[in-house]
Amino acid sequence: MFYRNDVPVLEYDDAPEAKLNPVHFADQKFDTNKLVITFFPEVVQKLLDQGHITEERVIAGENPVPIYRFTKDPDVLLTLGQVGCPACGGNLDLFHAMGIDRVMFCGGGGVLDKNIEVGQILVVEGAIRDEGFSYQYIAPSRVICTEDDTNKKIISYLEKNQVSYLKGLTWTTDAIFRETPDRIAARKEEGAKIVEMEQAGCIAVAQFRGFTYGALIYGGDDLSGEEWSNRAWRSREGVRYDLVQLCRRLLDEVL
Repeated sequence: MFYRNDVPVLEYDDAPEAKLNPVHFADQKFDTNKLVITFFPEVVQKLLDQGHITEERVIAGENPVPIYRFTKDPDVLLTLGQVGCPACGGNLDLFHAMGIDRVMFCGGGGVLDKNIEVGQILVVEGAIRDEGFSYQYIAPSRVICTEDDTNKKIISYLEKNQVSYLKGLTWTTDAIFRETPDRIAARKEEGAKIVEMEQAGCIAVAQFRGFTYGALIYGGDDLSGEEWSNRAWRSREGVRYDLVQLCRRLLDEVL
């Protein structure tokens, strides 16, 4: 049913089928259901160079999407995410139509609290929906949450393996250049620990399609002070490499 609203983005349609559906592009299904989505291209290249992954296929299109397979855990696939909910969430919907129903996401984001160190892992419990994509999948709400059971499994594994972590909300925004001081303060007050651009959309797709989704975001640049600080967060090669491997193990051993 289509629910009208004065604000278009708040108009929600819960119809399960659209005119154009992911299944129309899912020509060849995967032979596994597990996928890691990462935003670390240098890690993907290192894994290729080490022989730890091989190219599985390239999903054709105007922006081709390479898919890789871990050689140690061949039932786990790997791909690079694309920036923003429409690209990343849209691809996730397509991956699900191709047989994926267990997903771990790993990326980085800007911290809203200076006490969150570079490399600190956040188990994403939900996202403040300051974007537009998620509203096409899930009825309007201020926050969208990940599955509690999935988070419990992730946290149990982290604690068992003595991996330090935080848990809480992210703030998902479409506009990287509109993270103003007042908006940052407001989102921090609401409980957001990290700002990023994909979580609300990916969580919404997982909820709408009914599959397992977990996300680990590490603390990157710092937006908590009077001036933005890069903190050289993209150069943390060890953190980023280990995070991809951690997500692989979570899919292989836990989820």
